[in-house]
Amino acid sequence: MSAKIRENHTKPLRLFKIEQAIQNLGYPSVERLMKELEVSRRTILRDIDELKIYYNAPIEYDRMRKGYYYSDNTYFVKNMMLTESEVFAVTGILPLMERYNNTPLKKTIEKVYDTLSQMLPNQVEVQSSFTNDVEFIADPIPVIAEETFNDVFKATKLHKIMKFDYRSIKATDYVPHELYPYKIYNQKGDWYILGYSPKHEKFATFTLARMKNIELGAEFKYDKNYQQKVHIDPNFGIWNNETRPQKIELLFDKSINTYILERTWHKNQKCKQNKDGTVSLSFESNQIQETLFWCLRFGAAVTVLNPPELKKLYADEVKKMAKRLK
Repeated sequence: MSAKIRENHTKPLRLFKIEQAIQNLGYPSVERLMKELEVSRRTILRDIDELKIYYNAPIEYDRMRKGYYYSDNTYFVKNMMLTESEVFAVTGILPLMERYNNTPLKKTIEKVYDTLSQMLPNQVEVQSSFTNDVEFIADPIPVIAEETFNDVFKATKLHKIMKFDYRSIKATDYVPHELYPYKIYNQKGDWYILGYSPKHEKFATFTLARMKNIELGAEFKYDKNYQQKVHIDPNFGIWNNETRPQKIELLFDKSINTYILERTWHKNQKCKQNKDGTVSLSFESNQIQETLFWCLRFGAAVTVLNPPELKKLYADEVKKMAKRLK
């Protein structure tokens, strides 16, 4: 690590320690600060000047006590001592927050960022061109009512029974449901609640965007061993499916071999390029339906090899699509 890079990492903490020393040690001298921070006199004097100039620190030197003090006892360094690259990183994260636009978290995140912005030192400036040079394209996400989001989190935290109206993906109207909520998932921007459904007599998953008119009831007895009754695969789907995981085998056309090879599609995947340029991908999952939807996005560039159930589902879906073209 170069001296310049090392200084960029250590200086913020050093400035903070000097500020704390002046606040709490009582007229610390240059010699004491040198000993405490293990740096040279020149470095200490330069740091004190920086605190005065850039952080408006009212630092004065008492010749009688031979140490530094604050002429304003109410002063403290509110500024976060971040390097320019760190502030730039924070700025770069902001566009990613669009995935929370459908939740009350957006307001909270914006509030936190505004607070951080107010705390930044005056000398740290980040070029606003970042937002012009880089654009983030997110998947469209459904809108979640603020009261729905808050009620689901509250019910999950307090182990309260939830009653609500729900519209399934194939339905045209809302149907009453009851749920004992256990865990909230965010998968690819969508929010889900997993819980025990008396109606289905098993654990089930519901999408927050399809819920409304939530009412919180009595507290339920929390099952600490609930995970043994939940069969999901967060890599491909969070739908509770009691069928055993199956080995899924796919063959991708060489026209997209780099695209397939450069990504981790599943944590237990096996992926390799064949001599003819095609790519073989295999993994185990019980989310056959979700895997089907994922495969369809590749069109003719993917061949489903196994399991037979997935092959049939894929073939049937392609036939249905072909009929719509007639």
